[in-house]
Amino acid sequence: MKAVLVMDSPLGALQITAVEDGLTALSFLDDAKPPTADDTPLLQRARAQLQAYFSGDAITFDLPLRPQGTPFQQAVWRALQTVPYGQTISYALLAQRLGLPAGHARAVGAAVGRNPLLIIVPCHRIIGHDGSLTGYAAGLPRKQALLDLERAA
Repeated sequence: MKAVLVMDSPLGALQITAVEDGLTALSFLDDAKPPTADDTPLLQRARAQLQAYFSGDAITFDLPLRPQGTPFQQAVWRALQTVPYGQTISYALLAQRLGLPAGHARAVGAAVGRNPLLIIVPCHRIIGHDGSLTGYAAGLPRKQALLDLERAA
């Protein structure tokens, strides 16, 4: 059974989707929606951990995740979770961490771009090889704000 929670954050409304055994999606909503809740214990934990993250009190998430994707995408999303809070790496370095040549950065970037669990699976920590901010599903201003939040903590 799918459950959905919409919560406020400093960067806009967030929608969290879960099944019984894990979170399946976390995304920003660009259209204003009032907070709602299917108050399952998992969604309550997710909300509490996200609130702690935005207040600078938490640097890791401890939530079961069940994102849907190809085996390659799943491997990239797991690798994203190894990038430490407050740090960034390039797409090429992420490819190398996966045992791929740096030339596979575009394929890795495509998988990063399909990450369904923004913030929790920290794709915002991946930047261009020259240090520039590159794509983010929720927009570059939000990516910059998340990086600034982490650096300030």
